Amino acid sequence: MISNFFNWCVYVLEIIGDLTGMGYELANIVIFVILQPALILLFFVLWILEKKKNNKMKF
Repeated sequence: MISNFFNWCVYVLEIIGDLTGMGYELANIVIFVILQPALILLFFVLWILEKKKNNKMKF
């Protein structure tokens, strides 16, 4: 089951790579080295800002 899921994920990355012209490896790097960490940082910053905003409203 894990092997099938992994193979499906590789297939999806290959499709993304073909559609964008980047190839499998570059698509993998863009998604998991650039986009995912950037989204994590973005949502962390948004969470901190919202937390500060809510703390100001309480006082």
